[in-house]
Order: sequence, then structure tokens, then C-alpha cells
Amino acid sequence: MPKAMSKSRRPYLIRAIHEWACDNGHTPHLLVAADYPGVIVPREYVQDGRITLNVSPMAIQGLNLESEPIWFSARFGGRPFEVQVPTGAVLAIFARENGEGVIFGETEPADPKTAASSAETTPEPEPPKPTRPGRPNLRVVK
Repeated sequence: MPKAMSKSRRPYLIRAIHEWACDNGHTPHLLVAADYPGVIVPREYVQDGRITLNVSPMAIQGLNLESEPIWFSARFGGRPFEVQVPTGAVLAIFARENGEGVIFGETEPADPKTAASSAETTPEPEPPKPTRPGRPNLRVVK
């Protein structure tokens, strides 16, 4: 009788370390393999195929760690962006202040069915265009 496939521990560990970091006043960060199937992040912030994302409640909105993939809204360079990260793409979750957390080291194999359907249903979003080309959108806040 073949052994049944068990669920990955990765999503459970991600949720636990995120909760621990927030409860202790730390800033949780995800290190993500940006080239993993289904990852949607702003490509201009990817370095060496990886991106580090601040997932603290103060930095993002609508974080959902309960479903696959992880998703939330964030601002990059002042522009809103919907981020999507399959848990298999998470290489580490850690607290910025002390580096404590979990390093997974490598990605989990992507489910070919999930990766194919994600690529078909989730087109790469276009970055928003500035409201006034050539001029920054800054203003003085007192």
C-alpha cells in the first residue's frame, strides 16, 4: 500500500513565525524565490532571483496566510501592488530585528497543475503609470 502524501509543514511554520514575530514587536520578512511559478511581485525589486518582503501589519494590507498562495496588498515606491506568493516559493521567514526565524533553504517542488492554472489565470500585472509623466508625485506633509 503506497504511503499517502502528507501536507507540507511550510505554511504552518510561516504562520507560526509570523505570529511570533508580531507578538514580540518584531518585523516579519519573507525571503521569496521570485522565479517560482505563480509568484507575483514587482520585478524591479527582485535581486538575484529573490525578493525580501516586509509582511508586518503596518507595511501591508489584507494579508492572508491561511490559503494557498499567500497574498496581500503593499506599496512599492509609493505604488500599490497585489502580491501573490505560493508557500513553496518562501525560502525563509524571519524577524528583521534579530534574524530569528526559519530558513527553508530551497523551494518546494511546484505542483504542475497548480502552476499551469496559476499562469493561465493570473497575468503579470502592469506597473501603474505616473499621473504626470516625468514629474514625481511627491507632496509636502506637515
